[in-house]
Amino acid sequence: MEKTDFYADARTDLKGPLDGIRVLEATTSWAGPMVGCLLGDYGAEVIKVESPDGEVMRLLTPHLDGPGKLPLMNEMVNRNKQNLSLNINSEEGREIFIKLAQSCDIVVENFRPGTLHSWGLGYEHLREAKQDIIYVSVSGFGQYGPHHDQAAYDPLAQAFTGWMSLNGEVDGPPVKAPTFLADDLAGLHGALAALAALHHRNQTGEGQHIDACMVDSVLAFSNILPSSALLGLPVKKQGNEFPTAAPLNTFECRNGWIYLAVMLDSHWSKFCEAMQNPELAEDERFTTINARLEHRRELNQLASDWCREQDQNEAVELLAEAGIPVAPVNDFEAAARSEHVSERDMMQEVELTDGSKAPLTGPVAKFSRTPVTIRTPAQPIGAQNGEILSELGISEAEQEQLREKGII
Repeated sequence: MEKTDFYADARTDLKGPLDGIRVLEATTSWAGPMVGCLLGDYGAEVIKVESPDGEVMRLLTPHLDGPGKLPLMNEMVNRNKQNLSLNINSEEGREIFIKLAQSCDIVVENFRPGTLHSWGLGYEHLREAKQDIIYVSVSGFGQYGPHHDQAAYDPLAQAFTGWMSLNGEVDGPPVKAPTFLADDLAGLHGALAALAALHHRNQTGEGQHIDACMVDSVLAFSNILPSSALLGLPVKKQGNEFPTAAPLNTFECRNGWIYLAVMLDSHWSKFCEAMQNPELAEDERFTTINARLEHRRELNQLASDWCREQDQNEAVELLAEAGIPVAPVNDFEAAARSEHVSERDMMQEVELTDGSKAPLTGPVAKFSRTPVTIRTPAQPIGAQNGEILSELGISEAEQEQLREKGII
């Protein structure tokens, strides 16, 4: 399918499929902001409430080279949002937050469990102001359970769940993911749950409290490993390999690495032909998946010997044409510059608030009828204060008083 065919019936009058949904977000760091980022990407109006002093994402490196020296992580996760600077740990700030929530469908927060409740902004407080509010709480260990009130960051969730114990080389130490895996998964589940609750509210008029945490998210996305462990089945480090087929591994070519995945008997036959060694397809050591698993070491050596003689790009092209699953082992720059990633609009050149430009990863899901994109960059602290507070009936004089008190 051509890209133009996919979007042939696209509308241009909507921000996305969530156009008309309003979200109030009181978050910091990555997991909570990711909920709002996803909802905003898909067209929701997202108002990020941020401390007047700024949140931690504005402090972390790297900073971009533009005149504003903007922090890249903040630009990534807080795009497609408005910004209201507000001290919600104050009486005036709490009142403004609750009043604003009354016009919203969804509230998102990721403070340590119990914090917003102690400030008078817990689910029960917001529900008093708006009965059908959907209140999403994102945390490390969840809103209940023995560890619920522990502080948690992404690698701690990877460690606690067992995920880290299986990552890395077979004989090496535990290794964390290079990305914010637990944060991203918790944000994804928080956003998905918010949409499920929104559907329920639209059917019944009932709001609810959603508890999405990093630990649960990593466990749920660990495939069968937690179940296998409880059943006494083998749970071992595999490195780059898989326990169910071979050869599946990284192999070094003359000028780079490839990942080769011979999953099926038919793949093996085609791989033998590609290696110009078709008689191996009839070798009893390799004719079936089980046989190949028993002779994994010999297989890896055969594949390694062949790959070392190949150009990376030529090997990928040859094997792909033969129907064998294969990919180059790119670095992130090579991947981001690839024609395929460009055609998928996954790296979008965004003009930031200081006039500079930066390539940011775009929304994942493509909507043929209601296309989505990065519409607006991350906003300066309090950029929409006047607009939002005026909407609530707070005059300019009252706003100035709030500013003098440090509330905004």
